[in-house]
Amino acid sequence: QVQLVESGGGLVQAGDSLRLFCAASGGTFSIYAMGWFRQAPGSERDFVAASWPGGRTIYADSVKGRFTISRGNAKNTVYLQMNSLKSEDTAVYYCAVRAPYRGSSAGPSNSYEYDYWGQGTQVTVSS
Repeated sequence: QVQLVESGGGLVQAGDSLRLFCAASGGTFSIYAMGWFRQAPGSERDFVAASWPGGRTIYADSVKGRFTISRGNAKNTVYLQMNSLKSEDTAVYYCAVRAPYRGSSAGPSNSYEYDYWGQGTQVTVSS
């Protein structure tokens, strides 16, 4: 059973920074890509960032220049550095893994193209 565990969420003020961490473990699985999504109350789950093969990184327009996704030294880990946080960044943040069989044809931002998900970590930004 593959498990993804996120950590690093919390309550901060606008303009502050947070660093989220996600580690995948368990079962027998391979990772094609890792991504971050977020979901605010009453909203759909939205794409935030993805780490793609070859070191490529992709971001939602709303977080470009403020958030940075990076892979850890262990290939099954990923970070999301969030700077200059805004109240509209408030959401539950989810880590996701895409398996190799999906490849890149679907693009990084479709949540249905990811195979494994974490339980989420709450990020609250007060204005």
